[in-house]
Amino acid sequence: MTNKQRRFADEYLIDCNATQAAIRAGYSVKTAKSIGQENLTKPDVKAYIDEQLEQMHDKTIATAEEVMVYLTSVLRGESESQIVIVEGHGDGCSSARRITKAPDEKERLKAAELLGKRFGMFTEKLSIDNAVPVIISGEDKLED
Repeated sequence: MTNKQRRFADEYLIDCNATQAAIRAGYSVKTAKSIGQENLTKPDVKAYIDEQLEQMHDKTIATAEEVMVYLTSVLRGESESQIVIVEGHGDGCSSARRITKAPDEKERLKAAELLGKRFGMFTEKLSIDNAVPVIISGEDKLED
């Protein structure tokens, strides 16, 4: 892949517009549309774009482990959030400010509920994993 094609690919990742990416990468405005489409069909350019998209995806999407760690920190009251409170000063004047607070009881209970569901703590269904044979005896005494 050439340096210009790499610049095209990096520019394409910004807005997924092949024509504009080609122009920003230094290709001619007249040929930008066709060059942009052509570059997207080249295996090495396409592979580079796919690799970069995968890395972006990995950075922005939370993993199951991250979710579990976060829910546990909320359950234990270790996380913090910011809220805005409004304070009155009299004569119809007030001001807003941010304060940091620990999770309240409702938030901790919800985290506990979600963690409990994850670990199957609240299931009321019985699951039978083994096959149980059914034996019917006295078949000669049954009516037709």
